[in-house]
Amino acid sequence: MEHGSAILLQIFLIFVAAQLGGALARLVRLPAVVGEIVAGCLIGPSLLGWIAPNEPLEDLSQIGVVLLLFAVGLETRFDDLKRVAGSATAVAVLGVLIPFACGTLWAHSIDPDWPRSLFIAAAFVATSAGITARVLKQLGVLQHVESRVILGAAVLDDILAMLLLGVVTGVQSAGALRAGSLIAVLAEAIGFVLVVGLVGTRVMRRASSWLDRPSDSSLPLALVLALCLGLAWLATQFGLAAIIGAFLAGMIASESRQRERLEEQTRPLLTLLTPFFFVLTGAKVELVQLANRESLEWLLTATVLALLTKLAGGWLGALKLGPRGALRVGVGMVPRGEVGVVVAALGLAAGVFDQRMYAVLVAMSLLTSIIAPPILALLFAGRARNAP
Repeated sequence: MEHGSAILLQIFLIFVAAQLGGALARLVRLPAVVGEIVAGCLIGPSLLGWIAPNEPLEDLSQIGVVLLLFAVGLETRFDDLKRVAGSATAVAVLGVLIPFACGTLWAHSIDPDWPRSLFIAAAFVATSAGITARVLKQLGVLQHVESRVILGAAVLDDILAMLLLGVVTGVQSAGALRAGSLIAVLAEAIGFVLVVGLVGTRVMRRASSWLDRPSDSSLPLALVLALCLGLAWLATQFGLAAIIGAFLAGMIASESRQRERLEEQTRPLLTLLTPFFFVLTGAKVELVQLANRESLEWLLTATVLALLTKLAGGWLGALKLGPRGALRVGVGMVPRGEVGVVVAALGLAAGVFDQRMYAVLVAMSLLTSIIAPPILALLFAGRARNAP
């Protein structure tokens, strides 16, 4: 009973802190997600210590980000992503190769251990689809071509990042790789995205009328939420992040005639659950590990490197959209968020690096997640909620 009471108190504190942080961020014309992440840093173990990340809160966090990507998918048509497939592929590939190469060289300059350097560099690679999607949704620019490129690239980015993480894990544990198994993993991941996206959207177009038949108005939402959770789980079976399955579920549901009603019905769920993901992201940083000059220098270098390399990859890959459009895409790909945190946690658990490097990588992931959203909002100023 006492445990349940303590969890409820932490849920209350996280929700209230997120609302206050988001409101304060909006007052100074920053996206609400920035305030939510900073609120997490403030009430987390490093400062006030009011909350501590634990399994129940992590579960709520994961449900929140899954629902967020489902809602983003509802506003994204598969055909729209196909139109920007070339740019999205270029952005994803360059946005993986450039940060990984530069991150490896930086890590190797600190400690000349190649397997360790490769693992550290993996934290520089994948974009946080959750954070960027939240900002684009709040700005009302999901239908713009740059946003579609960012979201399409984020899906491909996740596939490449998962494969790369498998590579560096293999190097660390066995010192050798089997090309055949890696190719099989990549083929499965790409096949999952294409089959679910293409087949699912076509089936929904032809059979969406069955969502109009139930007399209970809440049943269509229940059915598509079941689809969301099912595909989120299925994505993990193919080595992908759950949010990719949720995003694809949203795109499938967007083909139904109930699309606008579903968007309206999901808003209360998003209001309740998505703050947990962003507050906990901020709460995971351990500031005490950064309380010396060398660690701060590492953090500064890692953050600048993470910003510039991802920006360069996104900008070069999206040049056909024009310099300003390419800049929007580049900035949209910058946040590392939960992906960098996950890689850092895996490295710490495997004994690849110590608490100090872990704190640097987590703080780098959070800083890129805080710095990029206001810049992205500024670049989209004047276009927000206008026709693309």
